[in-house]
Amino acid sequence: MGDLGNSTVDFHPKKPGLDKGGHEGDFGVTVEELCSLMELRGPEALQKIQENYTDTETLCHRLKTSPADGLSDNPADLEKRRQVFGMNFIPPKKPKTFLQLVWEALQDVTLIILEIAAIISLGLSFYQPPGGDTEACGNVSAGAEEEGEAEAGWIEGAAILLSVLCVVLVTAFNDWSKEKQFRGLQSRIEQEQRFAVVRNGTVIQIPVAEMVVGDIAQIKYGDLLPADGVLIQGNDLKIDESSLTGESDHVRKSIAKDPMLLSGTHVMEGSGKMLVTAVGVNSQTGIIFTLLGAGEVEEEKKDCKKGKQDGTLENNQNKAKKQDEAVAMEMQPLKSAEGGEVEEKEKKKSSVAKKEKSVLQGKLTKLAVQIGKAGLVMSAITVIILMLYFVIETFVIQGVVWLTECTPIYVQYFVKFFIIGVTVLVVAVPEGLPLAVTISLAYSVKKMMKDNNLVRHLDACETMGNATAICSDKTGTLTTNRMTVVQIYIGDQLFRNIPRPDQINPKTLELITSAIAVNCAYTSKIIAADKEGGLPKQVGNKTECALLGLVLDLKQEYQAVREQIPEEKLYKVYTFNSVRKSMSTVIQMPDGSFRLYSKGASEILLTKCSFVLGRDGEARAFRPRDKDEMVKKVIEPMACEGLRTICIAYREFPADPMPDWDNETDIVSNLICITVVGIEDPVRAEVPEAIRKCQRAGITVRMVTGDNINTARAIAAKCGIIHPGDDFLCMDGKEFNRRIRNEKGEIEQERIDKIWPKLRVLARSSPTDKHTLVKGIIDSTIVEQRQVVAVTGDGTNDGPALKKADVGFAMGIAGTDVAKEASDIILTDDNFSSIVKAVMWGRNVYDSISKFLQFQLTVNVVAVIVAFTGACITQDSPLKAVQMLWVNLIMDTFASLALATEPPTESLLLRKPYGRNNPLISTTMMKNILGHAVYQLIIIFTLLFVGERIFDIDSGRNAPLHSPPSEHYTIIFNTFVLMQLFNEINARKIHGERNVFDGIFSNPIFCSIVLGTFAIQIVIVQFGGKPFSCSPLNVEQWLWCLFVGMGELVWGQVIASVPTHQLKCLKEAGHGSAPDMIMDEDLAEDEEEIDHAERELRRGQILWFRGLNRIQTQMEVVSTFKRSGSFQGAARRRSSVLSQLHDVTNNSTPSHVVLSTANATGAPGSESLHSVNGTS
Repeated sequence: MGDLGNSTVDFHPKKPGLDKGGHEGDFGVTVEELCSLMELRGPEALQKIQENYTDTETLCHRLKTSPADGLSDNPADLEKRRQVFGMNFIPPKKPKTFLQLVWEALQDVTLIILEIAAIISLGLSFYQPPGGDTEACGNVSAGAEEEGEAEAGWIEGAAILLSVLCVVLVTAFNDWSKEKQFRGLQSRIEQEQRFAVVRNGTVIQIPVAEMVVGDIAQIKYGDLLPADGVLIQGNDLKIDESSLTGESDHVRKSIAKDPMLLSGTHVMEGSGKMLVTAVGVNSQTGIIFTLLGAGEVEEEKKDCKKGKQDGTLENNQNKAKKQDEAVAMEMQPLKSAEGGEVEEKEKKKSSVAKKEKSVLQGKLTKLAVQIGKAGLVMSAITVIILMLYFVIETFVIQGVVWLTECTPIYVQYFVKFFIIGVTVLVVAVPEGLPLAVTISLAYSVKKMMKDNNLVRHLDACETMGNATAICSDKTGTLTTNRMTVVQIYIGDQLFRNIPRPDQINPKTLELITSAIAVNCAYTSKIIAADKEGGLPKQVGNKTECALLGLVLDLKQEYQAVREQIPEEKLYKVYTFNSVRKSMSTVIQMPDGSFRLYSKGASEILLTKCSFVLGRDGEARAFRPRDKDEMVKKVIEPMACEGLRTICIAYREFPADPMPDWDNETDIVSNLICITVVGIEDPVRAEVPEAIRKCQRAGITVRMVTGDNINTARAIAAKCGIIHPGDDFLCMDGKEFNRRIRNEKGEIEQERIDKIWPKLRVLARSSPTDKHTLVKGIIDSTIVEQRQVVAVTGDGTNDGPALKKADVGFAMGIAGTDVAKEASDIILTDDNFSSIVKAVMWGRNVYDSISKFLQFQLTVNVVAVIVAFTGACITQDSPLKAVQMLWVNLIMDTFASLALATEPPTESLLLRKPYGRNNPLISTTMMKNILGHAVYQLIIIFTLLFVGERIFDIDSGRNAPLHSPPSEHYTIIFNTFVLMQLFNEINARKIHGERNVFDGIFSNPIFCSIVLGTFAIQIVIVQFGGKPFSCSPLNVEQWLWCLFVGMGELVWGQVIASVPTHQLKCLKEAGHGSAPDMIMDEDLAEDEEEIDHAERELRRGQILWFRGLNRIQTQMEVVSTFKRSGSFQGAARRRSSVLSQLHDVTNNSTPSHVVLSTANATGAPGSESLHSVNGTS
C-alpha cells in the first residue's frame, strides 16, 4: 500500500488524476469515470451507475468508503485521495500585480498631459539659440543668463515627472491594498464555511476545503453543496439547481429517480446523505470556473453559466440575484395577462440591476463631474489669457520680430503656460473623492469585523447609515437561541415545571421518547458540556434540541432509540418547511404495520388531531370544543408568557392496505395528540438597550417571525419593540394577507401603506409575507423620504427578502448557506446589537466623506482662483506646477486617509437618518467652505501684491523664464500649505461644533499625517530649492507663516458663530436626484450616464476631455424623456399590479428613486403616524 501510495504521486504530477493512471491509485475508479458520471442526470445517470457499478454500494466499496461509517480519519489515506482525485479548492483568479496597477494609474489623462508637457519642457531647456545672440529675441530671456541659471531650466520638467511618479505610486499602492483586503475577506468567508461529514462513524464538521472524494456528507435544508456527489439516503429532498441550469423549479432528488447532486446548488427541503464523487476543479462548478479562467469559453456555455466570471463574491452575488429574482417571480403570482412579457422585462432589468451603485457613490460621481467641468473651463481660460497676453506684449507692444532661431524660446514660454493650465486642472479635479470613499469603506469594513459584522458588499456599509427600518427575525437574533422546554401539558395536566418521570403514564412516556428521538433530524443532538458546570451543547436545530433536552430531563435516553432505528430505516420523512410548519416521520413496526410521528406548531397540528391521550395513556376523542378549551387554557397562557408552543402527535397505520404515502393531507390527519410543550427562548440581555438606541436614532424596529402571535407580542414587549399605550399593530400572516389583497387576491400598495407605518409585529409569517412587507415599505410613497430597509434572516426561505432589502443581514452561526449567499452583511455572532454597530459605522462613513469634501473643496476653490487670477495679472501662477502637485497630494491622498479613518462615536446615533435625497454638502458645510476660502484668498492676494513690502524682500512678480526661486513666492506657497493643514483640523467637524479638537487623539492616523505633512513641508521649503521653486526662509518669516495658518482655527470659530439659517443665499450641493417620475427608458439612460461617469472617474479625468459632449447629449435625451415621461409615469404608478411588477425598476437604481424633493428630517416615527394615517 505504501509504495502504491508513492507511485500515485509520480503518476499525477500536477493535474490530479488527469492521466489514465487512476486505477493505479488503488481505487477501483478513475477521475474521468467519475467526471463523466456527474455530467448525467436522472434515468441516464441511474443506468450508467447500474452498468458500471451495479449500485451505489459498490461505488462506495470501490472508493473504499462505508455508507454508514464514512472514511477512517487516517491522514495518509486522506492525503492519497487528494493526490488522486484533487483537493476541494478552486484556485482564484490571479490578482493584478503591482506593476499592472502602476500601469493603470498611468493611464490618467491629466497625468499623461503633464508628462508630455514636462518632456517638451525638458527638451527645450537644453536648447540654446545659436550664436549666443539672445538680444535679438527681445528681453524675453533676459535676466536668466546673468544668473547663470539657464542650466537649471531642466529641473522643473524633471520635478514634474518625479511628482507624477509619486502620485502614480500612491494610487497604485492604494488599489493594491484594497484588492488585498478584498481577497482576505474572501478567504475568511471561505474558511468559515464548514460541512458535516461522517468519519469513523461519527458526524464531524470540517472546513469545506478538507472534503475528499469518498467522504459521506450529511446534507440538510439550507446547505450550499460544496462538492458533487451521489445520494445514498434521502428524505423528501428538493434541490434548487438554478445556479447551474437556470431552471427555477426545485428538483426532487431520490435514490430511485435522480440521485445526482451537484456542487453550488442549494438544498431547499429535506435531508440526506451523499457520497462525494468529485471535488474542486473536477466538480461541475469547478469545471465551469476553470473554463472561464482559461478564457476559451464557447459562447453558449458562457450564456448558461454567466454567474461565475471569477471567484469573487460580487459575481456569485450576481448569480444568486438572478436565481432569487426567479424565486421571487415564482412566489409573486403574476395576475396580469402580460405575465410573459413582464418576465422578459424583469430578466432584462436584472442584468442591469447589479450595476446599481450606492446612494453615496451616485451623489459623489455627479459632484465630481460638475467640479471637473468647472476645472476644465478655468484651465482653458488660463492658458488662453496667458498666451494672448504674451503674444500682444512681445510682438505688438514691444514690436519684436519673430526670428526662426528664437522659436524654441517662445515655444518654451508656451509650454510653461500650458503646464500652468494643466496644474490648475489637476488641482481642480477631485480625484481624491473615489479614493476617500474606498479608504473610508475599506477601513470601516476592517473595523466592523471586530464588531461582528462581516461585510460582503462594501456599499452595504454606507447604506446602513441611512436605514430607517429594520425587520428582524425573533429566534436567535433578538433571543439567545438556546431553547429549553419549561412547561408541558400531558395526560390532561398542565405542568409549570418539568414533571418527574413517575408523574407520567409509562406508555405515554415511551411514546413521547420515541416520537421525539425518531422525528427530530438525526443531526440534532445534545453533547455534554465542555467545561465542568457549563450548559450542555446544543448541536443542530435548536427547537429539536429543546425537545431532546426534555427527553433527557424525563430521565430517558433518546440515543438508544436512534440506535435501534437508524436513519436508513426511516420509511418516509415529511421534512419541516415554512408551508407545513410541521415535520412527520413514518417508521415500520416489527409486525409490518406503520406508525407516523408528527411535531409542529401547536395551533396548526391540533387542527389535525382527532384524539388525545388521557391520564391513563389511552386515546379519547378530541372534539372541536375540547380544542377551543385547550387553546384557551393551555396554548394562549403559554404564548402570553413568550413561550413557543409545539404539539407532538402520532398515528398508527395497518400494513394492509398500504397507505398512499404521497397524499400528505390524508396521511397527516386524524392524529392522536400526545403532548403540548412550551419552549422558552430568553431575550438576549443586550437587545432592549440596542433597540432603544435604534428608536432614538430614528429607526423603526419591526419583528417578523414564524411564531404564534401571542408569543411574538410577549417577546416584542420584553425587547421594547412595542410599549403599552402606544399606537401599534400586531398581526399574523393570515390577517396581513387579508388586509393587503383586494377582491381578486392581488396585493395593492395602497393597502400596504395603510398598515406598515403602525405595524410592529408580524407573526406566523411565511417568507412570502416577509418579502411582501419589505417590498411594500421600500415602494411606499406616503412618506417624504423613501424608506431604507434592513432585514435579518437565517433560513433558506429568507433569501428573497434579504435580496429585496437595501441591506440584508444573515446570521453567521444559525444562518444557512443560502441566506448568507443572499445577504450583504453576515452577523458573526447572530446578535441584534451588532446591527446597531453597523448603523453607527454606516453613518460614520457618510460623515467621513463629508469631512473630506469640506476640506477638499476649500483647497480646490482657493488653488484654482489663485492660479487663475495670478496667471492673468502677473503672467505666472504664484503656485508652481510642482507645488500644486504637492498640494494635490496632501489634500487628496493624505487628507482622505486622515479624515476617512475617524472612529465612530455614540453621538452618531443621536440624530435621525439623513435620507436618500439629502445633499452631500449641507448648508453648514457650504458656509464653512466659502468662509475659509474667503480668509485664504484675502491672505494670499495680500501677500502676492504687497508681500514684498511687508517682509521687505524682493518682489517675485514678473520674473523671467528661468530665474531662481524668490523668497516672496516661497512665503505664499508656505502660508498656503500651512493654512490647509490647520483647516484640516477644522474639517473634522461638519455640523458646526465648536470644539474641533474633540477626540483628536483617538485617531493616531490623523495626528501622524498632519505632523508628517508639516515635517515634509519644512524640508521642501528649506531644502527644496530649484525643483520646488522654493528659497529657504528665516525663523521670523516661518513664524509669520505659522501665525497666519493658525488664524484658520480662530477664523473657524468666527464662522461657527454665524447662524446658518440666516444665510439664505447658500445653496446645498450634491443632491440625490430628481423626484420619482422615472420611466423605464429614462432609468436605463440615467443609469448609463452615471455609470459611465463613474467608470471614467476611476480612469482619472478622461471624462473631462472625452465625455463632455456625450454627457450633454445624454442630458438632453434624459430631460426629453423626463418631460414626456412624467405624466405617464404618474399614471402608471396608479395601477398597483403594475407597480408590483415594476418592482425591479425601482430596485435597480436606488440613487435615482427618490420619493419627493422635500428634505424631511423625521422618519416615520410614532409622532408622525397619526398624520400619515389621516392622509392615507
